[in-house]
Amino acid sequence: MLKREELKKEDTWAIEDLYAKDQDWEEDYNRLTREVEEFPSYAGKISKDQKAFAEFHLKMDAFELTLDRLYVYANQKLHENLGNSTYQTLASKADVLMNVYSQSVSFASPELLGMEEDTLLSWVEEDARLLPFKRGMEELIRQKKHVLSKEEERILAMAGQVSSAASDAFAMFNNADAKFEPAVDSQGKEYPLSSATYVSYLTKDDPVLRKSAFTNLYALFDRYKNTLSSLFYSNAKQADFYAKARGYKSARAKALFAGNIPESVYDNLIDTIHDRMDLMYRYVGLRKRALKLEDMHMYDIYVPLVTGQDRSIDLQEAKEMVLEGLAPMGEEYLQILKEGFDHRWMDIYPNEGKRSGAYSWGAYGVHPYVLLNFNGTMDDVFTIAHEMGHSIHTYYSNANQPFATSGYKIFVAEVASTCNESLLLHHLLGKSKSRKERMYLITRFLDEFKGTVYRQTMFAEFERDMHALVGQGEALTTELLTSNYYELNKKYFGDQVIIDPEISMEWARIPHFYTPFYVYQYATGFSAAIALSKKILNEGESAVADYKEFLKGGCSKDPIDLLKIADVDMSKKESIDLALDYFEELLNEFESLLDEEEAQA
Repeated sequence: MLKREELKKEDTWAIEDLYAKDQDWEEDYNRLTREVEEFPSYAGKISKDQKAFAEFHLKMDAFELTLDRLYVYANQKLHENLGNSTYQTLASKADVLMNVYSQSVSFASPELLGMEEDTLLSWVEEDARLLPFKRGMEELIRQKKHVLSKEEERILAMAGQVSSAASDAFAMFNNADAKFEPAVDSQGKEYPLSSATYVSYLTKDDPVLRKSAFTNLYALFDRYKNTLSSLFYSNAKQADFYAKARGYKSARAKALFAGNIPESVYDNLIDTIHDRMDLMYRYVGLRKRALKLEDMHMYDIYVPLVTGQDRSIDLQEAKEMVLEGLAPMGEEYLQILKEGFDHRWMDIYPNEGKRSGAYSWGAYGVHPYVLLNFNGTMDDVFTIAHEMGHSIHTYYSNANQPFATSGYKIFVAEVASTCNESLLLHHLLGKSKSRKERMYLITRFLDEFKGTVYRQTMFAEFERDMHALVGQGEALTTELLTSNYYELNKKYFGDQVIIDPEISMEWARIPHFYTPFYVYQYATGFSAAIALSKKILNEGESAVADYKEFLKGGCSKDPIDLLKIADVDMSKKESIDLALDYFEELLNEFESLLDEEEAQA
């Protein structure tokens, strides 16, 4: 593992495009710490004086643009080496400044909502500089009944500092305090077990190691089940509190209201998956058959069905594979992709202290960035396609929207990334040279579909049911949480797999549950992406043109309406069924290939 300073410059991201040096960051930070004190002086003026209204919003826009850049730079520098105390400090300072800013402008929404709606919109429309804020004003008016008085808003803003206590405590337990017994393989060799290493052990051929990792992980969560139940319940209660404080009928209604997502979209997802659960049961049955297991347990779900296909792929070949796979997107899209490859949008290789995983991020006015930990596997190739999908979405949005409407909603955030992956898969299947290679690629998709659509929908159903109970005044006891979660696993996995009792504690280790009603968007986004990739492959340039218009939209429209530009309507079950049809198509092909392999054995 190389130290950060030992990496080649061309393998690191061009962070200097955000700030050439830390001193420049400090200058902007110091300027913003002075400017943030000016915002409260506009209280009582922005609703009465058109000039003050304009000044306030233009200052706020400029402030947020710089604050965004400060925050991204500090955190991306920290992610280069999480042990770097300099950037720990900068990231902390950016966090504090963001919170101070939030409090300093908390008066604005209630004051603006005290205005006549026609006056508010006319003040925006009469000044060309303010037109980028029209969408925000329309959204504010839509949310009017949920915005409180100036004093109440101030109190809720202050409460924000403590409302994350349950989430923070869980993160500290899960990432720092949880110490697991090591996993042990069939030879008696011990392996360090953590939340980060757990799934990797479940992919191993050794069933003794898989069972040991599974049992030892959940033994610890079970040991602290009452504490973890209390944290989950406390987080659900704070979500219920904020929903009721703002006049929403439920925590789910509040969470979906931000993107103007009808609650029927959430329920349609769950209902459609229930209607097609037979496909999940077939998938589980094929797993059992391909692995030649007499009994399949929950710790066998991640074992690769096809082995011997791994090979080392160097970075240049990986880039070429992605470029070829995304050729249906047309030359303009490919040129943006090449720009990212050639001008250091990506931070490519692991180094000591570097944040794990991968993401796409950035700040308006500067190209997007991608953090990778490239090790030359096929998964890494798909990760490049995935994260560059996010980045090109951001690129199109930033190039075609003002800062105020450039940030797309979470509901559509996974669409471009997954669409890229689907196109790459189609390309690689077309080039596959053997039955084994084809089976490997298909199972990769089937596994991802299972994890993203079925599994995340199961999570979404659990959240819906548990938060509904909290909204009705019921307490979430350990017994209630574990029994409900266990029954959901029985529903989603069927009778081809033994539902081990330990899985009833899985809810206790899912960090996303501390951001309620987030995970369903993985399933809807994945479904939308599959539908879009099929349209691009079937219809060509016209579908690509519509798709790029969607990418350019930022948050200028509601997420549901943005997807309609590309002819995908997530308010209807058909879009989810299209994705399930593709899952079934590949499931059928894998079954046929497995038949052929078994016939030749």
